[in-house]
Parts: sequence; structure tokens; C-alpha cells
Amino acid sequence: MKKLLISPSKMTLGEQENQIYQNILKQSSELSLNLMAVKVENHPDDFLPWCYELLSASRDRMNYDLLEPQQLPVLKKLHDQLISAISFLQVKTLRIAPWPVVSVFVEQHKDVIALDEQLRLVDYIKSIRKQSLKDMIPEDLLAFSGKHMASLDPSTYNFDVEWFASTKSAKSFHQMLGDLPGAFDDALVNIPLEGDITQYEYQQFVAAYSKIFTDNNEKPTLAPATRLLAMRRPDIFTPITNNRLDALCGALGVSKLKNSDFERYWQDIVKGIQAMSWYKMAKPSNELEEQLVAIKALIPCFFHYADAKTPDNSNYIKLLSKPKRTTTTTGKTQRRGKESAEILVDRALAADDIPEHIRSKRDSIVSEVQKGRSVNETISLMRTIFG
Repeated sequence: MKKLLISPSKMTLGEQENQIYQNILKQSSELSLNLMAVKVENHPDDFLPWCYELLSASRDRMNYDLLEPQQLPVLKKLHDQLISAISFLQVKTLRIAPWPVVSVFVEQHKDVIALDEQLRLVDYIKSIRKQSLKDMIPEDLLAFSGKHMASLDPSTYNFDVEWFASTKSAKSFHQMLGDLPGAFDDALVNIPLEGDITQYEYQQFVAAYSKIFTDNNEKPTLAPATRLLAMRRPDIFTPITNNRLDALCGALGVSKLKNSDFERYWQDIVKGIQAMSWYKMAKPSNELEEQLVAIKALIPCFFHYADAKTPDNSNYIKLLSKPKRTTTTTGKTQRRGKESAEILVDRALAADDIPEHIRSKRDSIVSEVQKGRSVNETISLMRTIFG
């Protein structure tokens, strides 16, 4: 372990990497006796695999029974630093990587980043993108804006809506979006659905978006705005979240954005990524690359840290393991609006394998879905009853 800890001092590290290394050493010093008890056989020569090895050694191979209670927060901070460092180093490779290297990286890591599930979200958003926010059913609005709730039926929403950028903590944003969806439509209409986007068009969006909040004595925040922009134009806008912002800005070589830096987001993030060679040369040579080129501004999201546990942390996967009838603390089933129930049922009944005698039970199915039963559960029940 000692050899592993000191090996980066013999590597050629840049200023940012060296600062990261020094910060990691500070945390490691408080855990030195515990770390020294971990057997290490792999001694990487590069900083990125070194971060992976130290993370594995300290998280998966350390004897937690020997840790003092006050050491647990220190260990958690060490893991957070290593995960942030891995994200920083991987995203940083986008500065120089050509398109073939980028696409191969995504393909090689498709299992740990749950790529298939993330692409299902992208495809679903594509199917509703032309619809105005005010005309969306509540579930579709959650999918577009990036907030998971138990009301999202996994038989219809077979993905975690919080991939790319979760907005669940943006309470004011969701309050405004729920009350004034038409105002957000007026902002988004400034962003064309096709073709290039000018700085002026972006500024018109920012002005309209900010006005929604200032008119209601709230402060407009950048992160949820980037989620809306990224879902409208995933080939242009990269979404940001507070927990990934350090790694992203550091990798792009810019100072960290504040949550009100709308102008810098355009200059440093949007234009910075568009200037990268892989972005400019992105041309598909297979089916997967066709999907990636269409959402190339989302690709930096795939370069953040992920491991074998990442797919299981999907809210969609977690929802599948929950009881089919979701109840509130009062024991009452969560009901759906009639419009939402009708749309969700009609989508399911449009499938080719649904027999006509099941379609004829549409109103009964809608009624059950309104009561909180999942669409698939209800249709399966109807199949059982009516054959």
C-alpha cells in the first residue's frame, strides 16, 4: 500500500492532477494504519488507473470492523475525492480524443453506464419533444424535466428520468414549472428544434426563463435550465448538476460555474465542447454511433465515474422491485388523473400483441389505472380474467 500511495509522486502530473493527489493524501493520512493493512498487487503507472486502484482498495478490500466511528466520514470523503478525480480525468480526455476513441469508450462501458436504459430515455424524450410542456401529462413533464416520482409507471417509463441531470432538489423550479408550464414553453420556443443555435437565441431563452422566476420573487437557477435545454436539443446543450460541476469545469479547464452563470455556461460549456475535435468530427459508422451523434452534447455525461453498481441505482430498477400498488402513509393508493391514465393505457393498447377483446376493455383498464394500478399489471389481470 505504501508503494501505491507514493507512486503518483513519480508520475508526470499536471498542476490540477497534483493538487488532486495532495488532497487525496491528506485524507489518506488519517487512515494510514487501516490502509496499510490492505494488500495491493496492482501498481498502475498512470494517475487514472491509480485512482481506480486506491478506490477499490479503500472501499472494497478494507476491514471496516477496524475503523473508528470518527474515521467513517474521512473514508467517505476520500471515496468522494477519488470518484470526482476519476470523473475529472475521464472527461478531460475529451479535450484531445478523436471521435472513434470517444465512441469506443462509450461502447466498452455501456454496461456500467446503463447505456441501453439511458438511450431509452433519449428515445422517449424524442417522441414527446415537439409537444408543448403545458400539453404534456404530468408523468411526461417529469420525464422531460428530470424528476423521479413513484407515479411513473415502469411499464411505460422503462428508464430513470434522472439520467443526465436530476432536478429533484430544484423545488422552486418544479413549483414554477407546475404552475406556469406555458411560460416555460415561451422560453423554450426560442431554441429551434433543428439546425444551428445562435447566442442571441440562447440569450432570448435565458431572458424569458429568468423572467418566470423574477416575476415570482424567485432566483433563476442554471442547472435545471440546462436540463430543459439538453432535452430539447441534446446535440447542442450539455446538462450540468452541482455534484458533477467541479469535475466538468476542471476537465474543461474553466473556473467553476455559479448557479447563475448563464452567460458563462454558453461560452465555457456549450461552445467549449463544440470546439472539441470529437464533437466536430462526429459521424456515425454504425447504429450505435447514429444514436450517439444525435445526442453528442450528452456524451460528456457518459465519461463521469460509474461502476458495476451504477445500473442498480437507477430509480427505474428500484421501482421495479417495489410493490406494484404504491401507497401513501395513510394507506390509500396514489391515484392518477384521468387524462394521464387514458394516454398511458392507449399507448399500451396500441402494441401489436394486444388482442381485440382486451382493447375492448379500455374503459375498465383506464379506471383501474386511475386508481393507481400499473398499466401492465391491469392488462395482465384482464388477460387472466378474459383469456
